[in-house]
Amino acid sequence: MENTAVRTERLELRPVRDEDVDRILKYRNSPEVTRWLLRTEVDPASFRAAWRRAAADPHDHSMAATLDGVVIGTVSLDVVDGMAQPGMPPRTEAQLGYIFDPAYGGHGYATEAVTAVVAYAFDQLGIRRITAGCFADNLTSVRILEKVGMRREQLGVGDSWHAELGWVDGYTYALLAETWHREAAP
Repeated sequence: MENTAVRTERLELRPVRDEDVDRILKYRNSPEVTRWLLRTEVDPASFRAAWRRAAADPHDHSMAATLDGVVIGTVSLDVVDGMAQPGMPPRTEAQLGYIFDPAYGGHGYATEAVTAVVAYAFDQLGIRRITAGCFADNLTSVRILEKVGMRREQLGVGDSWHAELGWVDGYTYALLAETWHREAAP
């Protein structure tokens, strides 16, 4: 992933650099963002170490989304083995996630970045299936996943613990490469 860069109409997506981490932490640990994350706060040293490990992992294709050189979000894409019996081709599924600075919300940047990473996964990495999960009440995330063309495959009733809301519902979304290509990408 070291030299990979993906460009969209307005954004550049590239590997997260060490110097990006402080900027990412500023919005990542804000209450507006952590409201919908499983880990509500991260230690800066641990967070930096995690990004370094991700950069060294050949199966981690996470990227920083930049607008005019400013990191406004991250899109994570972790290539994994799906559920299978022996003989399945390895590393054909990916898990998708994203975190964006709320100061840049409402302009479609997250949808643009996620769409670009999904296209990259299918067209460049040969991924067969992408999955993503979110709290059902996280309507912004639900809208992004649905705009990208992902379908809701699971409603987990009361399956997710939320520190403020208690037990809440969770969604799992997925998208197959064949569906992406058939529908000519949103």
